[in-house]
Amino acid sequence: KLVENCQRDVNISFINELAYIFDRIGISVFDVLDAASTKWNFIKLIPGLVGGHCISVDPYYMVHKAQALNYHPEVITSGRRVNEKMPAFLASKLVKEVIRLGKSPMACKCLLLGLTFKEDCPDMRNSKSLELIKELKDFGLEIEVHDPVARLSSDLNLKIVEDFSRYDVVVLAVPHKEYLDMSFDDLLKDDKSFVFDFKRALPDQDWILIL
Repeated sequence: KLVENCQRDVNISFINELAYIFDRIGISVFDVLDAASTKWNFIKLIPGLVGGHCISVDPYYMVHKAQALNYHPEVITSGRRVNEKMPAFLASKLVKEVIRLGKSPMACKCLLLGLTFKEDCPDMRNSKSLELIKELKDFGLEIEVHDPVARLSSDLNLKIVEDFSRYDVVVLAVPHKEYLDMSFDDLLKDDKSFVFDFKRALPDQDWILIL
């Protein structure tokens, strides 16, 4: 089980690192992954937040054991570093798009959908959505959050909403099934508003930003 979780973490870190690289080139990592998938033996994964109590934790046990044996595991530790940078990368990508569209981040109202560490699961342990929220708040965005399945506690200090309004940005952080049937047009404030669907869970639309 430990090796399985380490392998999954490293595999996802490779895809996340591709997202960082292709963002600098100015092309979509999903376009590249689609092309690579035409090769029969390509293992298709998608970029995203790596949280939870298994994949994002167990590699540290392996690192600890290896270091106790006087060995520094380079691949496992570098994979962890890559995945831990993802919330900051996503926040920066979102803010750059806000500025490109002529808006000020500090004047933007943002709705973040999904607080759990994975889809259709109530577990919030080590959820990276919370880190993404912190990064966005550091840029000055006003954040409201919603999650239909999460076990929410009052100490989260978040503005949790039941009734949506209209927003400058909607972040589909965790694509629960309920969200996939929503009408996102009804959530956007104007023609410079957009949905940030970094896992490409929604059908392509002009107002959707992906990686």
